[in-house]
Formats: sequence, structure tokens, C-alpha cells
Amino acid sequence: MEYNWPLMHDAITMCDRLKIAKFALTTKKFTKGEQCEAFENEWNDWLGSKYSLFVSSGSTANFLLLAAVIEKYGLKAGDRVLLPACTWVTNVAPVIQLGLEPVFCDINLEDFSFDKESVKYISEVHPDIKVVFVTHLLGFPADTKYLKELFPEAIFIDDVCESHGAVDIDGNKIGSDSVGATYSFYFGHHMTTIEGGMISTNDPELYDIMKMKRSHGMARESLFFKEYAAKSPNLSPQFLFVTDGYNFRNHEIPALIGRGQLSRLDKSISIRKDNYQKFIEYINNNDKFYSLSDNPGNSSFCLPIISKSNEIKDRLQMALDDAKIEHRPVVGGNLLKHPFLSRYNMISVNDIPNADIVE
Repeated sequence: MEYNWPLMHDAITMCDRLKIAKFALTTKKFTKGEQCEAFENEWNDWLGSKYSLFVSSGSTANFLLLAAVIEKYGLKAGDRVLLPACTWVTNVAPVIQLGLEPVFCDINLEDFSFDKESVKYISEVHPDIKVVFVTHLLGFPADTKYLKELFPEAIFIDDVCESHGAVDIDGNKIGSDSVGATYSFYFGHHMTTIEGGMISTNDPELYDIMKMKRSHGMARESLFFKEYAAKSPNLSPQFLFVTDGYNFRNHEIPALIGRGQLSRLDKSISIRKDNYQKFIEYINNNDKFYSLSDNPGNSSFCLPIISKSNEIKDRLQMALDDAKIEHRPVVGGNLLKHPFLSRYNMISVNDIPNADIVE
């Protein structure tokens, strides 16, 4: 269908295309190099973080961050990770793939973060939660202060993959002071590198582990390369592996695109916020829909509409289709209902009604 209002259009500008063409015709290096490093540094400046790693996607960012957290903090197989039942699937998959145990709670319908009653119940029956993986969904900043009161000993990491520039109640960009935070630059997000992601942290040890794991576990990627080489004098320092790893690197052309997109990100966020404010003036005064958060720290990813009945939802979808306005469900709704998780014995609260509603 040809949409009058597609979800995304012309994310790569003519200016971006001309820069790509010039770079492709003049560079001698396409793999990870100066452009990637410059993009990481400019992202640090924009976010307010100390260290960042440009990786192949927001999904690999999630995996790499969690793998490094396991190594740094000495987590064991079966340690529990708290997750919302409505999030992106690649927040959940690394938990399972890396041998940890996900524990799911319900979401609320104002900002799609953790439902407070649900998460309070989990804190009482599962006080041994080791990691809380916070999803800042659809541009809304989650209330992590409340969560940290319930789980004071847990490690908190943040998925900000579709909420670039969202701000917490203290005025800090989400992820700027996180143990580790992930961002996605997929084509449909606030800014794009076509495919790509970023991990940010202020912890040099965690950064160092991630930097090595991003490139096969090689010591030469480490801040402490000389020390590692000195400890293994009988091995070639060029191919010295000190941790398990992957190839999650990105390359120069996406980094070049990202640098141009980043220069326009604040203006884009401002427009998104203005559009969202106009949108909720209607939604929050309409009894057919659930009210949405008016948190001024939001960085609107989309315009979510949660209908109060299936009949209203069906009528709305028909109206959007007739007007050729492209639409999507809220990520995957309740992930516990999906075939992917049906093969596992998942831990969750007994009822997850709100995640069911957003399907």
C-alpha cells in the first residue's frame, strides 16, 4: 500500500547521501576506523557519558552489555533479571542465551514502563533479583528511582533504543549516568545509521570488557593492552584473546551517517515533543482511549493510542487504513504469549493485564 502518512520517510537526507558518495570515492578504509571513533566521541559529548561503543545494532548492544555485566560482576547461571512483559524481544533473548533467568512484570498504560504494583509484588517474592533491565519505551523515561528503592542491591542497565534524548526528573539524559545504556540507530528510530547501535557507560572497566568482546575478545582492543601482553610473553600480542567475544563492530559509512544525523537530533526531538503535546491534548480528553503520560522529559518516538475496547480498536484501525496512515502495535504486546517464549518456563506475576491490552 502507498501510504499518505508512512511511519518513516526520507530518513537519509540528500546531504547524507552526498557525504557517503564523497567518502566512498576518497577513503582507503571502510572498516572500523576514524569515523567510528569520532562518532563515539561526539555521542559522548551529546549524551554526557564518558565512554561509548558503536556496534552493529541496538540488539547486539543489548547482548554485549549484558555479557560484560555478567563478567564484571561475576553473575552466575540462573541469576535473575527483571524485565517488563512488554519490551523488545532482544532485551529478553540475551538474558536466556547468556544463562540468566528472566522474571517478568506488567507494564503501566501511561508510559509503558514497569507497573508499580506488579513490580512491588515481585520485589517481595523475588528479592534476589540481580539485574533490572529497564526499557524506556516509545520515548518515555521510566521511573528508575522507584525501582532502585525496591531493588537497592540490583545492577541497573537501560535500554534507551527508541528514546534518544529522553530526560529524567533531575534533568539528565537517560543513560548518561547508567551502569550501561543501549541505543538503536535502526532506520525507523530518532536517528539512523541504517543499522547500528551504541552502548554508553561511565565505568572504564565495563567499557574495556565490552571493547574487547566487541572484537572477538582481543587484548589489543583493551585500554590495558600492554599489561595483558606482558602477562603472556610467549603469545603474539596481535592475536591475544583474554575474554570470549564476538564481531559486533560497525564500520565507517554508518558512522559517517550517524555523525550527520546526530547534528540534527536535538532539532528532531524538539519537533517530536511539540507534536506529542498536541496529540495528548486530544487523547487525554477522549474517553475512548487510555490517558498517556505528560512527562516533559519524553522524547516522543511515536503517537501511541491505546483503545479501551476491541471494538474501538477495530474501528480506529479501519479509519487509519482508509486514510492510508501506517500503524503498528506497541512492540509485541505481552511477550509471554509469543511462540519464542512458550518453550521456556518463564517466571512472572500471575496476571499481566496491561501488557495484554497493548497487543
